[in-house]
Amino acid sequence: MPRPEDSGPPELFYDANEANKYTSNTRIIEIQQQMSERALELLALPCDSPALILDLGCGSGLSGEVLEENGHFWVGCDISQSMLDIALEREMEGDVLLSDLGQGVGMFRPGMFDGAISVSALQWLCNSNSSKENPFKRLFAFFTTLYSCLKRNAKVVLQFYPDSPQQAELIVRQATRAGFNGGLMVDFPNSTKAKKVYLVLSCGDMTFQMPRALGENDGTQCVYTANERVRLGRVDKKAMSRKQWVLKKKDRMRKLGKQVANDSKYTGRKRSKKF
Repeated sequence: MPRPEDSGPPELFYDANEANKYTSNTRIIEIQQQMSERALELLALPCDSPALILDLGCGSGLSGEVLEENGHFWVGCDISQSMLDIALEREMEGDVLLSDLGQGVGMFRPGMFDGAISVSALQWLCNSNSSKENPFKRLFAFFTTLYSCLKRNAKVVLQFYPDSPQQAELIVRQATRAGFNGGLMVDFPNSTKAKKVYLVLSCGDMTFQMPRALGENDGTQCVYTANERVRLGRVDKKAMSRKQWVLKKKDRMRKLGKQVANDSKYTGRKRSKKF
């Protein structure tokens, strides 16, 4: 099934017809609200006072509506004018502005927000629709400016749909370069329909611990972190045996839902040279 990101730029894909369809589909609304509520839960905001939250890729305001119902204030950014027009028609309480997340969110003053969420938007930054669009630079601009506009120790929860492990690794790597701590978390990793990927980040909190994922074992499903990449690529690969390194890499691929060969006594052995 083709992905929306492969059909062209988001500002063209989400035209007036697609924006109306997106906001009137009860199934989409239900899923959007569920993921927004989960993102808000993962932010772990104090219960005794309202917070100012940045909604990245706010669309027609479905996520903002969840924030409002929980007593928070919000500001939303989106690249689709059609989506923002519907948000204005729905008379949402949050402020919305037209913005390309790939250009960053430098329009906000430093330390402005108590947290940030995003639902189904981050993967769009990984696509190049012209020779001028570089996913590496766009992601780095996004994360560096996002880090700047958040308060110290604020959290960020970004739900998205990675199309490959390499894309997920790129996103986490660029977030870490910008100064964030954290990684990916997968709710219901063994379910085809219920599986959801969240990038959970902390702004400057070196003691940050990944939250628990939802699933059968109710255990943390952190499938990729930048620190893990450093250990595998620069330290552990040299310190551990070839077989240990291969087994660890295969285990990580299984957590990503990839099919890998079963382990055996031959795992990690070098192939004999061809005659």
